[in-house]
Amino acid sequence: MLEFPRWKYALVVLVVLVSIVYAIPNIYPQDPAVQITPNRGAVVDEALKERVQGVLERAGLTPKRIDVGPDSLLVRLDHPDTQLRAADLIREELGNRYTVALNLASTVPDWLVAIRATPMLLGLDLQGGVHFLMEVDQRAALEQRENGFADDIRALLRDNRVPYTAVNRGPNGILIQLRDAADLDRARSLIARDLPELLLQTTTTEEGAALVARISEAELKTIIDNAIEQNVGTLRNRINELGVAEPIIQRQGANRIVVQLPGVQDTAQAKKVLGATATLEYRAVVDGDAYAAAQTGRVPPDARLYYQRRTGADGRPIPVLLSRRIIASGDQLVDARSGFDPQDGSPMVSVTLNNVGGQRMLEFTRENVGRGMAVVFIERTPEVRIVDGQEVRTTRVTEEVISVATIRGVFGKRFQTTGLESPREAAELALLLRAGSLAAPVDIVEERVIGPSLGKENIEAGAMAITMGFLLVCALMIVYYKLFGLISVVALFTNLTLLCAALSFIDATLTMPGIAGIVLTLGMAIDGNVLICERIREELRMGNTPVASIKAGYERAWTVILDSNVTKVIAAMALFSFGTGPIRGFAVVLFFGVLTSMFTSVVVSRAIATAIYGHGRRVKTVSV
Repeated sequence: MLEFPRWKYALVVLVVLVSIVYAIPNIYPQDPAVQITPNRGAVVDEALKERVQGVLERAGLTPKRIDVGPDSLLVRLDHPDTQLRAADLIREELGNRYTVALNLASTVPDWLVAIRATPMLLGLDLQGGVHFLMEVDQRAALEQRENGFADDIRALLRDNRVPYTAVNRGPNGILIQLRDAADLDRARSLIARDLPELLLQTTTTEEGAALVARISEAELKTIIDNAIEQNVGTLRNRINELGVAEPIIQRQGANRIVVQLPGVQDTAQAKKVLGATATLEYRAVVDGDAYAAAQTGRVPPDARLYYQRRTGADGRPIPVLLSRRIIASGDQLVDARSGFDPQDGSPMVSVTLNNVGGQRMLEFTRENVGRGMAVVFIERTPEVRIVDGQEVRTTRVTEEVISVATIRGVFGKRFQTTGLESPREAAELALLLRAGSLAAPVDIVEERVIGPSLGKENIEAGAMAITMGFLLVCALMIVYYKLFGLISVVALFTNLTLLCAALSFIDATLTMPGIAGIVLTLGMAIDGNVLICERIREELRMGNTPVASIKAGYERAWTVILDSNVTKVIAAMALFSFGTGPIRGFAVVLFFGVLTSMFTSVVVSRAIATAIYGHGRRVKTVSV
């Protein structure tokens, strides 16, 4: 007797219904949109909405809808050309207080979004995305390394009791001014022993004999190469924090990095995270009148003038004098987590330094209990302006003191940074710091937002390939296997629905190789049904009854189907493990396609066949 348990029918119906729900979002088109995200100090409110709406109305543009969110404003439009024009108008109106970026807004109903039913993302070759060409600031990398060497020289001379008046980085290298010319040879031997990367030369200044230390050519090349490689890794970590699927980050030429974000959902946030170089510096507060220094410009030689983020009673930022010596910096940071201060509930970032930074912090706090220490936040943001019809790229450097506190006790590698304005700011700061401090600043020298029209032909070609492949397979199966061919077609369509639902649920990015994987999956999925149909025909030729032939066909074909699909799964896992970019996308589609085809070719088709021929029915012939 041909039977199929009721719980299996229920399972098949449940799986099919769930897959339909999670595949449905892929049929909803996306609206071209302009996303407006506030920079520090700006807000998103109804006034901003009215301002944007007024700009568009004066230009004769009518948006479909303007959505005001907690973190951004989304202007939905009806055509990509209108989208580009609107973005230019809004960018000119709002200036650099807001980040204006092109985006695609989902039209999926809220009830589907609530259950995490979202459409598949499309890659650069289908949907478009964001392409960045970033240039590493080699001069800043060298300056940063020279500053590090200067600190090492100071510590070396101090530890070996060699008196010096100044160790500063100059235009020709690091100038080492000693108090006594008799110590030149001793200082030279110490530096040559501990810092062989430096080339030393004797010089004469107004204060007497001195040494000039320059970085060797071999070390210069190593510094640049290491800076670029570290930046590539750091950018990859930052993109992983954004949750972008299948990004492309690779070095190009001597000092450039290419970043492609296919199917990115939030271009404004991506640009902010990638384009900004953010780090922290911990510096000691220097005694003195900061207000007088700000008014006269006379700053003590061992100090620098900074301004706090908060303002005074007159509405102006509060000045503060800080030491030129950095206690610890962002490149010594191991971890950063946002949270709330248990004492007053204010937003804070919990910081963990490495051993070197922790030791410096420990030594400083041990000797300076009761004195002040400030946290300086430094951010470099690339800007693009149009001057006389020409594109001019500049970089805005923001240095502000986010916290000035008195050291109440001795601490080392673990402590908290407070003085942040909001939990959102604390979360953003922790994200940038946790993802890693860039070894050298990077500037976005080329930015291309690739719109969906570019991949329209690829989308149409891919859709045609899937449709033609599906229809041809369906026609062949129905003509050759009749009713069982129709059952196989239903199972094949179910397989396609399951595959789309699975890829949508895991937020996969679909590219042209992924479409090739879907077409290949359709061909492989029908293999199982062909094996079953041929096995049933063979059983019928051997003289078995129709019901026994159907039962034997499914049972005896199952082992062959399992063996063949296991090898395909292994191949997909190997491609995913050792491949990169589009190859991994193909592997993902192949992996899930194999799993869904095994379920539909055996379970779904058997459920339909049993409903037609089983459950005690007297069957005289089988349409196969």
